[in-house]
Amino acid sequence: MTEKAETVEITILGREYRVACANEERESLLTAAAFLDRRMREIRDSAKITGNEKIAVMAALNIAHELLTTKLPGGFDIGTFKRRMESMQATLDTAMSQQEKLF
Repeated sequence: MTEKAETVEITILGREYRVACANEERESLLTAAAFLDRRMREIRDSAKITGNEKIAVMAALNIAHELLTTKLPGGFDIGTFKRRMESMQATLDTAMSQQEKLF
């Protein structure tokens, strides 16, 4: 049974975001946020790119490229992956729209 969503605070490049997620996905969300933060910092520091939006796009492209070129043993269910990505995108869109109201 899926638990009710709760708000989790994550920090990426020094900015805090509140993201709704199910309790059972909290740890994986925190792990993903830490991974993204680390990758974005690496891009910012190595490429001397300024602007969080450009850094985010470069990180997304790099991560997507790695994902698409990784072969997993036992096959890969692209349908499940797409549904999961759509769910994550909806969650991020909601969180980002709330953040825009702050500025």
